Amino acid sequence: MDKDGWGAAPVPNVRALLLSTAQQLWRWCPGELIRPISVYHRPDFPQTDFLHDWHGRIRIGLACEDAHWAQMAFQFGHEFCHALAQHSAAARRSWHPPRHANLWFEECLCETASLFVLRKMAEDWKTSAPYPNWKSYSGSLAGYAAERLAKPERQLPEGQNFGEWFQSNEASLRANHALRDKNVIVARQMLPLFEATPAGWDSVCYLNLGQRKDGKPLAQHLAEWQIATPAATKPFVARVAALFGL
Repeated sequence: MDKDGWGAAPVPNVRALLLSTAQQLWRWCPGELIRPISVYHRPDFPQTDFLHDWHGRIRIGLACEDAHWAQMAFQFGHEFCHALAQHSAAARRSWHPPRHANLWFEECLCETASLFVLRKMAEDWKTSAPYPNWKSYSGSLAGYAAERLAKPERQLPEGQNFGEWFQSNEASLRANHALRDKNVIVARQMLPLFEATPAGWDSVCYLNLGQRKDGKPLAQHLAEWQIATPAATKPFVARVAALFGL
């Protein structure tokens, strides 16, 4: 990782935070392989680069500094999920366009990952934080996730179920994958599934192995995902698809 750009946060502390974050997802991906990851600071927004660097490493940029550990974990959890979906050894079997009509679904998975890692780290750090003096920070991790979920614009409208909401909003999601409030609404539905069955994160490595059709329907995208994923995670993918009435 780059040594500069992290403000007052010591590089070893940043590294420890990132390892703790990634482990919340990677521990559920036994047998998967992924290239080394190089993390750098950027001033604008977090991003997982589509192309590898000249060493063949995955490049992830984070837009945070100093000891803002919850924000950093949130951003890295999101981007590490992109790395699983786009850069794991399984994902690399079928290179795909960087933009397509179902990219919003990956964004929602990554939003789910951010919330998942924060809530899991909040529990883990109570007893096994990277440094003993970080145990007291567990409440801040949980609080950051709760704040993300609490905003009214990130909840279903009163009196409307998710199926109705999705039917009305799928077109806008397909047109713009980064509608963050809507991404969180979808993530709220998927988060309980991943928390109940965290082994489901392994299936994310197989998300993009379907046909390279930019405008294919969500039903086809999820059906291809279920076909590609290992047998152990096929039932989990089916439960995710059922959220969308598929």
